[in-house]
Amino acid sequence: MRELKDTGVLLLGFLPWLLFLFFSGHSMESLERISWVCLAASLTFGFGELRSGYILQWGTLLFFTGCVVFVGLLHVVWVATHMDLLANASLAGIIWATLFAGRPFALQYARKDLPKERWNDPRLLEGCRFITLVWAMLMSVSIGISVYRRIPVPQASEQIYFAISLATIAGGVIFTTLFKRQKRLQREKLARSDSLS
Repeated sequence: MRELKDTGVLLLGFLPWLLFLFFSGHSMESLERISWVCLAASLTFGFGELRSGYILQWGTLLFFTGCVVFVGLLHVVWVATHMDLLANASLAGIIWATLFAGRPFALQYARKDLPKERWNDPRLLEGCRFITLVWAMLMSVSIGISVYRRIPVPQASEQIYFAISLATIAGGVIFTTLFKRQKRLQREKLARSDSLS
């Protein structure tokens, strides 16, 4: 069940964002509290990845440090009012940046348990680019939702927007898990056929 372990590691990378999604609330006080909690979570649960230079973890740490400064310490109302858009844009921006920089965030997680001789396997690189692209597109959907909420047109309920935001992250996790499982099964099938020939 390596895929489940990998999914758990990936979820830990997104834990501060999930906490923020669930507990940010609708007041300045709740936003201040959750900013501190998410900053602490990004340091506590992402410490190993921060030391290893994981771009997602560093981007997460910088975002929640900014939240603590602008919301928790300076009480900037504009930032608090637009926090959903800022959070979605930041997370999507981090993921797109890793893709355009040629260091897709999924690759850092994939290399974690692989021997170094497999780190530059073209199939691994291609698969990680594809996974990162899917995540970037999903997070871009969240940006679109945040922008839509600011247009003076009929709006859905808060629960619908929350469900969509949660679905984008859940969709990314499910896709990543299934994609990696499919690739592992393909490798095992190829290895079996090579050993028989």
